[in-house]
Amino acid sequence: MPTYLPHTAEQDAAMLRFLGLEHMEDLFAHLPAAVRLAGGLPIPEGRSELDVLDEMAVLASRNVAAGLTCFAGVGAYDHDIPPVVRALASRSEFVTAYTPYQPEVAQGVLQALFEYQTLVARLSGLPIANASLYDGAAALVEALNLAASTTGRHGVLISRGVHPHWRAAARTFAAGTGHQFEEAPLVGGVTVWPTGGRDDLAAVVVGYPNYWGFLEDLAAARALADASGALLVVAGDPVAAAVVRSAGSWDADVFVGEGQAFGTALSFGGPYLGMFAVREELVRRLPGRIVGETVDVAGRRAFVTTLRAREQDIRRERATSNVCTNQTLMAVTAAIQLGWLGTAGLREMALRCATGAHELAERVAQVPGVRLASAAPFVREFALHLGRPAGPVLAAMARRGILGGVAARGLEPPGSGGGERDDVLIVTVTERHRDRDLDAYVEALRAAVAS
Repeated sequence: MPTYLPHTAEQDAAMLRFLGLEHMEDLFAHLPAAVRLAGGLPIPEGRSELDVLDEMAVLASRNVAAGLTCFAGVGAYDHDIPPVVRALASRSEFVTAYTPYQPEVAQGVLQALFEYQTLVARLSGLPIANASLYDGAAALVEALNLAASTTGRHGVLISRGVHPHWRAAARTFAAGTGHQFEEAPLVGGVTVWPTGGRDDLAAVVVGYPNYWGFLEDLAAARALADASGALLVVAGDPVAAAVVRSAGSWDADVFVGEGQAFGTALSFGGPYLGMFAVREELVRRLPGRIVGETVDVAGRRAFVTTLRAREQDIRRERATSNVCTNQTLMAVTAAIQLGWLGTAGLREMALRCATGAHELAERVAQVPGVRLASAAPFVREFALHLGRPAGPVLAAMARRGILGGVAARGLEPPGSGGGERDDVLIVTVTERHRDRDLDAYVEALRAAVAS
């Protein structure tokens, strides 16, 4: 037996007997034959380092995103990353830092995470934030677990305006937790909530702004949560938070968000970081890691992980969360970016996004056959009806150097009156876009829908 395998043949046999199985392959009997690997992995023959680098360069050359002006978003954004952020975040003290369980050797990382938590608390309008989670979808999952453990219920009423990938992740995890999902529909781009209380709800979940970019009035969601004794979970955009009412000002119980916009490159989808904040009464149910401020034996300011031991969450069925780590480097990067911007800089960044988005929306709505999907207010993203399938339009725009947005395939678009459509395009504007970029977008879209 290879020495790197952790279990002996006798231990494997004991496990199989305990499970009532005969062969190791029986562990995977529930998997369809079509997805199971047969015949071993097709591992190629070894190649030299030079040959491998050459092959990787050939593969990388097929990527065209670097040459496109990006107007795609819905969770992953092409924001500016100042050189100072790259320089500080790439310092070896942060890049190589291990989980800071030993405060005496990790004061720098602990302080950076403490600053990150403070900044997230200010953005969310809630008093307590953790030191980040894996990504926005993971943060939503943890929020639902928190709501279930707090209320003792498993019902989740979630707006269809919450990102569909986040909803899918939550449903996947619910296969083990037993959460029961129901979706609130959209009319005119915003959520329509039922009136009256529900005794089965643990959480009411709303996007702010929602997946389509439209801004929700959270009063109805808060009223439903109050009437039901449920927690209000706001899945917010932390950039938009610089110019709209905070989740805390709506009396949200939990705020979750995706922090990629603050200093983390698109990187083909990750790694990103999940933001998570709660009202103070929920602090002991907070998932993941939290850094606190204290003093050392000499009375000097110091930082420690607090309110939980290293293995606190690994408690099987007693655990309210099994997340014991975070995205430290991405959280530190976000803290650097937010600290560099400051309050005024973040607001300017959000205003530039919003101003550009509204200007572009007004211009593309004049393109024949194109119309805005809703008259609902938006911040930096908006949805369009193209009058034709979005896929070919995006392909034509890409040939002109424009990544035109995200095609919302198979989803009910706002204001559609029900049913699936394939002509919906969600467009995002960031502070990186200049007037010439907006001009190029309008011309590329005009040509694409006319072809």
